[in-house]
Amino acid sequence: MKIVGVGCGPGMLTEQAAQVIRSARFIYGSGRAIEMVKKIIPKNCTVRSISDYRNLSQLPENAVVLSTGDPMLAGLGYLPGEVVPGISSLQVAAARLHISLSRVAIIVAHGRGHEKAMQETIDELRREKIVFLIADPKFEVTELYRRLGATGLLVPFRIAVCENLGYPDERIITGDLLAPPLPDADLYSLVIGQFGTRVKR
Repeated sequence: MKIVGVGCGPGMLTEQAAQVIRSARFIYGSGRAIEMVKKIIPKNCTVRSISDYRNLSQLPENAVVLSTGDPMLAGLGYLPGEVVPGISSLQVAAARLHISLSRVAIIVAHGRGHEKAMQETIDELRREKIVFLIADPKFEVTELYRRLGATGLLVPFRIAVCENLGYPDERIITGDLLAPPLPDADLYSLVIGQFGTRVKR
């Protein structure tokens, strides 16, 4: 089995990933992942949309499983088999905001414990890391901002809401706790910490 990262948006597929997809006989993936690579899927390839993620480890050995972004960033990299990396939302956000990846702490709140993610965010900011938080539509951004304001952290930090990274409607809005940016899309992440100013996209 091969777990292939298709990138976080259109046009972010690596050449290695494209080669694997072009030679695939069986492809499995979310509707979004399949849509992103449909132009290079061979005609004789059987394509299946994933509806149940619990039994993916039982797929045939020659299956290619598509994972949006990079499989090792809140993706399907936990599956057995060879992992082919993709361009992640983390990489794109860091590039857009000119942030060194060595300064970043990754926190995943997408489909996971939001309470724990909020506490981890505060802990990492106390360590002077820049937090990259992968959120979901149910994540309470305003509650996170309230808690950040109550921490008493003396070092001011900036906040960026990064929406639909890699897509034509990509949007990055920066602010701080006095004027915090709020997400307007389901597909978004937060960058919080000490980094330079950025023009709105």
